[in-house]
Amino acid sequence: MTGLIQPHGGRLVNRIADSKSRDDLERKAEELKKIELNEREISDLELIAVGAFSPLEGFMCKNDYHSTMDTMTLSNGLPWTIPVTLSVTEKEAVELEEGRDVCLVDGEGRTLAILHLEEIYNHDKEKEAIEVYGTTDLNHPGVKKVFEMGDKLLGGKITLINRPEHGEFKRYRLDPAETRALFKEKGWRRVVGFQTRNPIHRAHEYIQKCALETVDGLMIHPIVGETKGDDIPASVRMRCYEVLIERYYPADRVVLVVLPAAMRYAGPKEAIFHALIRKNYGCTHFIVGRDHAGVGNYYGSFDAHYIFDEFDPQAIGITPLFFDYTFYCRMCGGMASYKTCPHESSEHISLSGTKVREMLRSGKRPPVEFTRPEIADILIEAMRGEATS
Repeated sequence: MTGLIQPHGGRLVNRIADSKSRDDLERKAEELKKIELNEREISDLELIAVGAFSPLEGFMCKNDYHSTMDTMTLSNGLPWTIPVTLSVTEKEAVELEEGRDVCLVDGEGRTLAILHLEEIYNHDKEKEAIEVYGTTDLNHPGVKKVFEMGDKLLGGKITLINRPEHGEFKRYRLDPAETRALFKEKGWRRVVGFQTRNPIHRAHEYIQKCALETVDGLMIHPIVGETKGDDIPASVRMRCYEVLIERYYPADRVVLVVLPAAMRYAGPKEAIFHALIRKNYGCTHFIVGRDHAGVGNYYGSFDAHYIFDEFDPQAIGITPLFFDYTFYCRMCGGMASYKTCPHESSEHISLSGTKVREMLRSGKRPPVEFTRPEIADILIEAMRGEATS
């Protein structure tokens, strides 16, 4: 890995069972107590195992859980802002014992991993809601998830036996070790990561290309795990990314890789979390836009920028690139931001999400200054499909 950024904590975690021990572990798992994981827990399990959540080697124990909330660091002092936990009900917890392994299965009972159970401890839901999300309002999707979880948390290292089954995007599913190898092969030493859960419109494209001017390569890294019900499906978003890259980006300087993570919608805390994940994938820089990972009006537009000031840049390791609100300005004759454009907002082509959805549902393309026509056509077709389904 010479020349690449070090993973968070200095070592890329690998908690995947090797081929020699897999059969023995599978047989052992059959005799263990079983815990069924939901979609978010499965994605967290996989990301722990492949090193995307390095230095975590399992679901958090009590000290790391509370340290993350109290100090935005793990108990060893490394920056970390989002609890990665596994919950069970009180009834399930009674049947478990610290020091005894547990089998983790998916919704169909398929063995995924063994949890080497170290601790069973109380889930402080109210504290987690306040410290991570800044609210206890159940209308916040992240807070709602927290309060739907069990009252007990299980902490301990994991050993992944079988990868979760993924029917979609197989060619784009690269683990951190694989993206690092790809960057090394391409000779990229400075790589910028872009987090997205939405189709890329012209403002996003402008931000990415501005960043690309200063680095060797760009990794567009969309989340394809669990999102809100009203977010655009990952399959539709991926078609948009493919078309955009094919027609408007330099093919030798951009890679598209999916991130099988669940959105938390934790705003500034999730901006740090997303940056550290991209560091593990080998990115040296990370784009932080307006209202990163936000939802509703819970966070200020640039809170995700300000939170980086609370950390030692060397401890974070990855370099954030902060971008203001961007738009097409008629007077400038191109894309700009409030940092670069002197003209009145009446000269800016800016549409609300509600207005864009209305246009797309009625079969109308938004202005080309707002979104590429090819992307608009994909979204119009998808929305027509929703209307007839």
